[in-house]
Amino acid sequence: MAVKATPDYIDLLNKAVEREIAVSIQYTLQHGKMEKLMRRTIPENILLDKTTYDAVGKFLKEIAIQEMKHAASIMERIYHLGGQATTKSGKPVVGDSISEFAKLGVKAEEEALTLYRQIIEVAGKMGDWETRELFEKIYNEEEGHLFKFQEYTKFQDEKEEPSKVPLAEWRKIFTDDYFTLLNKAVSGEITAIIQYTNQHEKMAFLELRMKNTPLETITETNKAAVVSKILKEIFMAEMAHLEKISERIYLLEGEATTKPDPLPVVGDTSQDFLTLDHALESTTISLYRQIIAEAFKRHDVTTRRLFEDIIIQEEDHYWTFDDFVK
Repeated sequence: MAVKATPDYIDLLNKAVEREIAVSIQYTLQHGKMEKLMRRTIPENILLDKTTYDAVGKFLKEIAIQEMKHAASIMERIYHLGGQATTKSGKPVVGDSISEFAKLGVKAEEEALTLYRQIIEVAGKMGDWETRELFEKIYNEEEGHLFKFQEYTKFQDEKEEPSKVPLAEWRKIFTDDYFTLLNKAVSGEITAIIQYTNQHEKMAFLELRMKNTPLETITETNKAAVVSKILKEIFMAEMAHLEKISERIYLLEGEATTKPDPLPVVGDTSQDFLTLDHALESTTISLYRQIIAEAFKRHDVTTRRLFEDIIIQEEDHYWTFDDFVK
């Protein structure tokens, strides 16, 4: 290996992974909260085709995906250096208004730039030009995020008048225990996103190295390559699930959790990945059936239909993994 990566160097790179995972979750949940915030828009803005809320929401969704791609790229580099990419996340902080989102974004991006300057310097001293080039590219993109968030800090939030209307009867079904159940889904989706992203990058590394049969050599592919592509599609679907479920929670005046549960587990081989992911999807399907049943009991039609749509995709993920673990 051209670069001898020390444990301290891998730990430094993993700090970047933790940060990228945290902000991706943060921006995804903030995007999920935008629909709730848009309902506070003054009547004049409702007549517009596009408001600041739409613009900020679009930006948050775009950079949430970009930050997860950053995490994936850094994970891949860690595996190439012979390290183990972390499944830990920093602590996302969501906020409750556009101005809060912006201030939190400025803080997060400034912290990123400070850390990445350090990594670029260390990588240069070690002669790890590939890592240095990667972080210079990411640094440039994070700087763009910072400038955009700085623009949004000037946004004046709509003032929300305290409601004097008693809680409507239909809203009384949304109790704390119901939000706890829905947040189990949020936690599970965060777990899946982290686990599948990490496995995808580890699998991509195995894909380059392991050609065990003449057929694999001739076709320039192997089992790891096939599963790697499947995981990429699935973790993008889980990102969409996280956004939809958190949006529903926020619209019902609840708060979405930011913690993964169960903790992500990566494994060491492609067969490990498939077995772990098969089990995770099985647990997810059982949970979502429970949520659908509870929503049906409470006559919460919208939540029930949301999870009925999601569970179709989760079952498809389960059967995809099932094809490999038999």
